[in-house]
Amino acid sequence: MNKYLDICEEVKDAINRKKAVVALESTIISHGMPYPQNVEMAKHCEAIIREHGAVPATIAIMDGKIKIGLSDEDLKILATAENVTKVSRRDLAQVLSEKKLGATTVATTMICAELAGIKFFVTGGIGGIHRGYEQTLDVSADLEELAQTDVNVICAGAKSILDLPRTLEYLETKGVCVIGYKTDYLPQFFTAESEYRLNTRMDCVEDICSLIHTKENLGLKGGVLITNPIPKENSMDKSYIDTLIEKAVKEANEKDIKGKEVTPFLLAKIVEESQGASLKANIALVYNNAKLGAKLAVAYCNE
Repeated sequence: MNKYLDICEEVKDAINRKKAVVALESTIISHGMPYPQNVEMAKHCEAIIREHGAVPATIAIMDGKIKIGLSDEDLKILATAENVTKVSRRDLAQVLSEKKLGATTVATTMICAELAGIKFFVTGGIGGIHRGYEQTLDVSADLEELAQTDVNVICAGAKSILDLPRTLEYLETKGVCVIGYKTDYLPQFFTAESEYRLNTRMDCVEDICSLIHTKENLGLKGGVLITNPIPKENSMDKSYIDTLIEKAVKEANEKDIKGKEVTPFLLAKIVEESQGASLKANIALVYNNAKLGAKLAVAYCNE
């Protein structure tokens, strides 16, 4: 086992017995939601995964170790500490070597999950190509990770704040299989559908797992991206949320906010402008993804 891994007994036992395990990121706790909703969301996500027959494995960087499976105390520290580093691939070695407190992004959670032998990972939405790419060349490390790391990601699409058509084009160029679960169109995070049609739709978890097994048998690198629309009853009005996003993006540009600070700023601004409605939608879509992720992990292990 990698010397930097600190895997809790519940997760270690499940991995050794080849049982279903689902990884969860920690940036959504430290940077994605306010306290105490972030802790409540994290605990309920884990509960949903257990209810559907899998073992949750929330991942963070603590005390020079990659902790896989967090205690209640760990979750509270991540949710309330002011010095939590947002850790992507670029930052992982530094944060470990300096023994800093770090929350894992999609990219880093994939790296850590693969090190531990975990095949499935649930998040809210992946990163992607940022709006204004022509000026900034801002591309999330999540996309490159999906192209090279063998962990399958369940999400509600790319975050709505991004340039979605360019994000899809980049994934296609990198050979990443993007599946719409019970949808023909890319879910747009806060809203169930967009105008961006996907190449692949699948309506049952067994078919998705069969595709994943086939990909692995062929020796193809990278993860499969399973996009799962937010439930219709929780979906926000597209024109309303688009207006809020455009306003938040304009403010971020005016304040010269760049790099890994952009996404937390935009999400927080949208929560503020929507008077908390976007936060409720965000929590609902994460719970929905946790349910699907657990079902996929169980079906994969049973094939």
